[in-house]
Amino acid sequence: MTTHTADATAVLNAIDQMGEGIITRAIDWCHINSGSYHLEGLRQMLTVFTEAFSVLPGKVEHLVLPPMDTIRADGTTAHHQPPPALRITVRPEAPIQLVLTGHYDTVYPADSAFQKVVTLPDGRLHGPGIADMKGGLSVMLAALEAFEQHSKSQGVGYTVLISPDEEIGSHCSRPELMRLGAKAHMGLTYEPALLGGILAAGRKGSGNFSFVFRGKSAHAGRAFHEGKHALAAAARAAVALHELNGERETITVNVGRIDGGGALNAVPDLGITRIDVRVLNQDDTEWAHGHFQRILDQSAKIEGVSCELHGGFTRPPKPFVPSQQRLFEEIRNTGDRLGVEVTWQNSGGVCEGNNLFAAGCPNADSLGVCGGDIHSPDEYAFPDSFAERARLSGLILARIAEGDLDAESLRAMRDQERLSEDA
Repeated sequence: MTTHTADATAVLNAIDQMGEGIITRAIDWCHINSGSYHLEGLRQMLTVFTEAFSVLPGKVEHLVLPPMDTIRADGTTAHHQPPPALRITVRPEAPIQLVLTGHYDTVYPADSAFQKVVTLPDGRLHGPGIADMKGGLSVMLAALEAFEQHSKSQGVGYTVLISPDEEIGSHCSRPELMRLGAKAHMGLTYEPALLGGILAAGRKGSGNFSFVFRGKSAHAGRAFHEGKHALAAAARAAVALHELNGERETITVNVGRIDGGGALNAVPDLGITRIDVRVLNQDDTEWAHGHFQRILDQSAKIEGVSCELHGGFTRPPKPFVPSQQRLFEEIRNTGDRLGVEVTWQNSGGVCEGNNLFAAGCPNADSLGVCGGDIHSPDEYAFPDSFAERARLSGLILARIAEGDLDAESLRAMRDQERLSEDA
């Protein structure tokens, strides 16, 4: 049996004493719908989280975020202004600085039929956001509350950022994520673990793009040839974009939606092709941009139809570089001390950890609960994982405070990697 320091034992005991409370508050949080565009629900969730995280001994703030522009289905521009992010700053003068992140938005809109948490016959919790990531936020809070009992906690400062827009790309919270990542020695993010409790190691980068085609409407019977068919142009672009798959093994281009058209007896004057793109590295990003421009140039040859490209890459790739490998070895060592196996694998998914890494911050971004089927009406979490994952984070924090896990050297290692990458 691994022997912990007296302080680390106190942290772990404090988490154990929280018991079912870590789970029940997450369930309560899930019963508040906070879909990314459900502003009323997001505001209600922000109020609840503000009260919950105010138990931490720091400055609690509502951080107003810049708006995000999106292209509506009718081709007009919408300005989405999310509610503020929640930022808690604890001991900013301490020599070791951490950043812990999460999000309070979910993928489930206000009119979703998936609104409540229930317990399945096999014991799993089934509910909206129970894994992604209200369960993870409860784990984060439990670990931080317990860590404050450590006698050396004063040597570790941290900032918690809980954002309202992660599920739609973190467009609005990205500047603050980059700012916090630039100054922190290490980051912890509470996305759910992969199946089996596996951590996400390397992650691809991602971007969302909209190709907006505008033509000329006309009566489909009387004046078909006078029309300029924007929807047909959008469809041709969709095929060209889909055919990029397979040309470069490390890139995927998913045509997720085509908007436009209306009455069947009218030539459509609008067509919008929307795509999600995943890339492994900067070369992939440049390759994708080059092919998008080629498709735009080809579309420009269609008489009477114009095309504009909106969007961009918002999550840079997060490769599994040596500094990340060293951090994950430390987390595995932490798990060994708790009798918990920690493994990892690469993921095509993206999250706030991508942004922290781009700012130079070594981080682990799947420290939340164990579950699955996220982003679907089948989302679930294993109740036993709540305390287990809180204990893992609590011991990570204790080891940092005790100097057993050297966050400063991890950051220095990542800084050296960045210098080499820029050379």
